[in-house]
Amino acid sequence: MARLNVNPTRMELTGLKSRLKTAKRGHKLLKDKQDELMKKFIDYVKRNKELREVVEKELTAAFKNFLIARAVMSSEVLEEAIMYPTQKINLEMTTKNIMSVNSPVFNLLKEENKEASSIYPYGFVTTSGELDSAIYSLQEVFDKLIELAQVEKTCQLMANEIEKTRRRVNALEYVMIPQLIETVKYITMKLDENERGNRVRLMKVKDMMEGQRANV
Repeated sequence: MARLNVNPTRMELTGLKSRLKTAKRGHKLLKDKQDELMKKFIDYVKRNKELREVVEKELTAAFKNFLIARAVMSSEVLEEAIMYPTQKINLEMTTKNIMSVNSPVFNLLKEENKEASSIYPYGFVTTSGELDSAIYSLQEVFDKLIELAQVEKTCQLMANEIEKTRRRVNALEYVMIPQLIETVKYITMKLDENERGNRVRLMKVKDMMEGQRANV
């Protein structure tokens, strides 16, 4: 592992040891975050799978009823029946923080009219019961469809955050921390060599001074 290009001084050694300590602590925190993100991500993926199966099943039933209604009704009557809806729905979006991920939260704001017949924008004389069933099925699955969109977007955002965290963990674990360790070892070795060299020189100077005093 390549070391950092720094001067082998005690000041640099102190600074590198502090950086190494911070890097190790940051690596642990990021690793813990990654593990927790993975746990939550798996939970959301399971919920996404459950919702998707339910939504696809209910939408299939609704589309089947629409096809039957189209078979027993003329296209003009069917289009006229569903041309002007009687309800309006607004979608409000907020966010919640999940491990640094701003997950969307969708809230449906429906009209106050809660009569059972309000979802049908037509009379029942010229339409078929299959159309009623299709409209009702779509109305029932709508909340699950919105939740599915919310969960899928959360899964996507969490997957991106997991990938970013993984790259940071790997950069610390396989690049920065090994470089700092190698550089600390190098500076320590250099300082030890310099200290041994100074000790040898001092011993030689001492021997020379003692020799000179002996000759006097």
